[in-house]
Amino acid sequence: MARQANTLFLEEWLRTSSGSIINTSADQSSLPSARAIIQAWSELRDCHQHQSFEPHHFQALKILLDARASLHVADPQAKLLVSILSSTNLVIPHEAYPLLFRLLYIWVRKSFRPSSALIDLAVETLSHLLATELGSKKSPEFFSEGVLLLGAFSFVPSVSESSKTACLELLCRLLEDEYRMVSQFGGLIPDVLAGIGYALCSSVIVFYARTLNALLGIWGKEDGPPGSETLGTSKKDHVPFAVVMAAAGVLRALNRSAPSRQGLQILSSIRISAENRIESVAQCFISKSRDFENSGGDYATSLLLQCISLAVARSGSVSSRPALLLSLASALLTEIFPLRRLYARILESTHGSSGGLEPGKIKEHLSSVTFREAGAISSVFCNQYISVDDENKMIVENMIWRFCQELYSGHRKVAFLLHGKADELLEDVEKIAESAFLMVVVFALAVTKQRLNSKFSTESQMETSVLILVSFSCLEYFRRMRLSEYMDTIRGVVVSAQENETACISFVESMPTYGDLTNPQEFQQKVDYMWFKDEVQTARILFYLRVIPTCIERLPGSVFSRVVAPTMFLYMGHPNGKVARASHSLFAAFISSGKDSNENERSLLKEQLVFFYMQRSLAGFPGITPFEGMASGVAALVRNLPAGSPATFYCIHSLVEKASKLCTDIATQKPEMWKNWEGESEPCKKILELLLRLISLVDIQVLPDLMKLLAKLFVELPKEGQNVVLNKLYAQVAESDDVTRKPALVSWLQSVSYLCYQSTSGSAPLKGTGGEGSLASSLRDPSNWDGINARL
Repeated sequence: MARQANTLFLEEWLRTSSGSIINTSADQSSLPSARAIIQAWSELRDCHQHQSFEPHHFQALKILLDARASLHVADPQAKLLVSILSSTNLVIPHEAYPLLFRLLYIWVRKSFRPSSALIDLAVETLSHLLATELGSKKSPEFFSEGVLLLGAFSFVPSVSESSKTACLELLCRLLEDEYRMVSQFGGLIPDVLAGIGYALCSSVIVFYARTLNALLGIWGKEDGPPGSETLGTSKKDHVPFAVVMAAAGVLRALNRSAPSRQGLQILSSIRISAENRIESVAQCFISKSRDFENSGGDYATSLLLQCISLAVARSGSVSSRPALLLSLASALLTEIFPLRRLYARILESTHGSSGGLEPGKIKEHLSSVTFREAGAISSVFCNQYISVDDENKMIVENMIWRFCQELYSGHRKVAFLLHGKADELLEDVEKIAESAFLMVVVFALAVTKQRLNSKFSTESQMETSVLILVSFSCLEYFRRMRLSEYMDTIRGVVVSAQENETACISFVESMPTYGDLTNPQEFQQKVDYMWFKDEVQTARILFYLRVIPTCIERLPGSVFSRVVAPTMFLYMGHPNGKVARASHSLFAAFISSGKDSNENERSLLKEQLVFFYMQRSLAGFPGITPFEGMASGVAALVRNLPAGSPATFYCIHSLVEKASKLCTDIATQKPEMWKNWEGESEPCKKILELLLRLISLVDIQVLPDLMKLLAKLFVELPKEGQNVVLNKLYAQVAESDDVTRKPALVSWLQSVSYLCYQSTSGSAPLKGTGGEGSLASSLRDPSNWDGINARL
């Protein structure tokens, strides 16, 4: 009893390995007691002694099988079972035979040294029953338990050669003549396969080919089992998926072998033969499929593609073959990540069609063996890609890039329709899409290593880089974790694309247009569509907002104005702060960028954009516009626009006007705010701090106007606000090492301090008709320092 159950019972191992796990860990309180087991054996002895099978004898069999996890059947008990089966006077009900067979199976598998003579007797009895009783007691359970027991008997090393031969002969005949029974109850297929497995491992070589031929042939017969529960070829009656899985089994067995030097050549020959078998099936599939990129849907093709994928997932290193690569690509895009098919069914269901999708089907797929092996299959797919010829490389590349765009389009519609209505279904679909994203990232990294080198022309490298960037933008919504492969790929393609103007333009022009973003054709009938609620689209645009700055130097101003600017300004108003900040960063990058061949064109565009930028930013502040984003944009424009630019004047006038309004509102709503400047984050304080920073940033032609506007603003503040601002100014001017403007700032600060004092003490008329003019006259020319000092 030291051996584990999964090594004793092959059928249970098959169920576990295939995902059809049966819970055998029943509640201990419900298991039969030792007394009940002893009583059950006693009932069976009475059955044989009195040659009468009653209902309580059938119950005794069930009690014993309920305890099969811990049950040990000794030789005397096995002899009792054989005697019951061989008795000519006992009338045994049909449903009792499978139970008696199973108890004998437990005996032969758990016994270390089962009696050879008793096995011979059992084989003789079983042969007689299967030959004479199967017709009248024809049932899937009778058939499957018979095949399982015959295989187990043939596997016992100590059994006689005659008994082994008899078992194998009868097993092959059952498979050949009674294969229809397998299809009647698919849950028994692991038992049949286990019996065949035992038989193939027996020492009688003469039956090996016959047994294997039966195994590979029965699944495709018209009235045979469909094969959904199971996993070139020289015989036409061999079913492709069965051939593939058999070859995969050979490969996996070879990987666990440790051959001697003499056996290495033999194993190598076997490996090549197994790989050739898989390739021949894949080649047949490719040649017959008109559109293997969208080949999912029919049952036979689906099963074959899944089997090819599983065959190579855990078979070690498999030689690169074009047919295998294309088959894996088709399997990944249609079976492992069947998103296009799922989207179509969800949309059909949403629109009232009867061809909708059951949510349970998606959960089944998530727990399926093929989906759980998606990572291993993707890895093999990439390894196959690396070693094939360029023509086939190009085919699968285009398949993947098209898949990305279709995934974006389909998921965008589905997410919009299901969000808030079927969130669990949407989450399950997104789990598949996230896994597909990982596959695309790994594949794209392999492509960059193959394509972005001196072997290929610059034009080819640029095209590949753009295709990868566009594909990543389509899948950005599914990037839920940090991936080194993702960053390595992005760095590689961006470096390749950013030095080429054509590549930069091509990438930028792949971005959805403003019209598509705000009024998409696919959502025309959905009157409640709002662009900022479209999360899939937002993720894609965020990708563009982050990548475009890396190639902004090579992007003509005309393209930026026509394609980028409308979207940039639109997403400045996005409620997601991360998205809005990216838009401000893009604006700052363009304002800071170099010049076109036509210098005046880019400079003029920059100035024009500033007017729109300030209007858009300040209209959303506070609230939507992130202050840090706006501050970076303002800093960029005052640093990079020409000296004395009207756009810079407009910028500071707009900021001062906004600050004045915000400070006025605060004065009435939160008058105590000024007492805790450092601990508050009021919008008016942020704007004031930005204006104070601009004193050190604006060019000398704009500085006088800025100082005049600030002086007017400061004078209008309450006393507490004036004190805070003046303290900030004193510290800023004192720390300044700008020898050009510091003397002017010192004098200006003295003037502002004096004017603030007058405004709060009431000693000077600063408001009304004369006050504003008096202030303007005193600060009309801040460069006239002698006049200001005299005034002080």
